[in-house]
Amino acid sequence: YTRGTVKAFSPFDARADAEALRKAMKGMGTDEETVLKILTSRNNSQRQEIASAFKTLFGRDLVDDLKSELSGKFETLMVSLMRPTYIFDAHALKHAIKGAGTNEKVLIEILASRTPAEVRNIKQVYLQEYEANLEDKITGETSGHFQRLLVVLLQANRDPDGHVDEALVEQDAQVLFRAGELKWGTDEEKFITILGTRSISHLRRVFDKYMTISGFQIEETIDRETSGDLEKLLLAVVKCVRSIPAYFAETLYYSMKGAGTDDDTLIRVMVSRSEIDLLDIRQELRKNFAKSLHQMIQKDTSGDYRKALLLLCGGDDE
Repeated sequence: YTRGTVKAFSPFDARADAEALRKAMKGMGTDEETVLKILTSRNNSQRQEIASAFKTLFGRDLVDDLKSELSGKFETLMVSLMRPTYIFDAHALKHAIKGAGTNEKVLIEILASRTPAEVRNIKQVYLQEYEANLEDKITGETSGHFQRLLVVLLQANRDPDGHVDEALVEQDAQVLFRAGELKWGTDEEKFITILGTRSISHLRRVFDKYMTISGFQIEETIDRETSGDLEKLLLAVVKCVRSIPAYFAETLYYSMKGAGTDDDTLIRVMVSRSEIDLLDIRQELRKNFAKSLHQMIQKDTSGDYRKALLLLCGGDDE
């Protein structure tokens, strides 16, 4: 059961697809249309089979060929689609912490939105693929309360969902109220511990209770009481606790809203959620921003890059 827009293609023939792709990229000029149609209509595991068939038939690496035949954002999108699912997040994090400056946006998006099981998997893959410890890498590049909350999330020890204890809900809501609104200065540690370790269903109740006690949404308090990367991370965690699809709908909306497009975010979210919950994300975007994802992509992108994104998006939500 998935709420993705991309499903396994049937009837699937990896060799026929490999042959069609080779033909599309062979000789002078490239038939981009064929490339984008095939790669956006197969799911990730089928794309891996195509890559394997491509190597078997032609002794060539499909990703290398895509890189040499395509360019720009369209190339980035096609290469991202070819990245095996299990390695996608680890790869994004690796590039976010590489070289000069850290891309905090990527750290925030991935670590706030992935389940504990997904985070454990990311750490394992990171170690296997890059022979490095993800936590060490992240602590080396971040600091302060922002770093501490990232480390808490990296432990992937959030309480599992189960029976919600109303007394503890009341207590956590009071603790957050005292740590934020009632305190001169903010006790960030309380926010980090509670938001980083309590179960999702517990936290949803805490947010309701917090509103009752304080008269504020927890987001408003975080907005007023914290700043910088810590604020962005706390807000992302709260939004993902409330609804992961709504969080990604907002992420996509702001990647395209206003002047210029944040193409890296647009590509990362479209590719990583295409087999998981992009249908739900589309619905949330429609509901919360009165815009359709399809129309936003249509307006904000162009060429083969646009064609491919629209196919990944699936339908239009009028």
